[in-house]
Amino acid sequence: MTYVDRLETFGPVVGIVHLVGSTMRPIGLMSSFRIEEVMTAIHRGQVRTRMFARVLGPFFTIITVVAMARAGDMRQMLSDFTASNVWPWVTGAFILAGGIAIVAFHQFWRGAAAIIISVLGWLLVVRGILLIAFPGIFASVADRMIGAPVGWIAAFAVMALIGLYLTYVGWKPQPNHLDGNQRNIDVEFPRAA
Repeated sequence: MTYVDRLETFGPVVGIVHLVGSTMRPIGLMSSFRIEEVMTAIHRGQVRTRMFARVLGPFFTIITVVAMARAGDMRQMLSDFTASNVWPWVTGAFILAGGIAIVAFHQFWRGAAAIIISVLGWLLVVRGILLIAFPGIFASVADRMIGAPVGWIAAFAVMALIGLYLTYVGWKPQPNHLDGNQRNIDVEFPRAA
């Protein structure tokens, strides 16, 4: 695997350089337009991860905290949920749609928040399919989990912490300064009047 340590600009061509010990070895050359495309794609991925974190972080935090607060009501809620075949089907369909949307629009696996979001998307897809295809198995697993409150409350606590982390990633202020790898291009446009 090749790691890019530095980008060297040589006119319209950018050289990708890998530092080995104290010497630099050129890895390859790219046009400056290709580098800008790569940097733009990386930036888009970071922005998309941040937007998903803004939605999923508070959602998972609120849902898990409320579920832990209402731990005594879970068995009754599960029996009401499984009393009709419609509820698992409709809920599974919405969970599946949400999971597919995350998988389709978040194809990023670089960084902790991006990995968490991508994994959550795939887990939602699996959960939606299980609810639609095997509602009885899903209900029996949920019933066993409710019977062991320490286990599911611990799992929900971890999920709440993940939600808090995603909330932080999504809503933390971004610095306004440019680092060394970014360029700031100012263009003077002629004034109309």
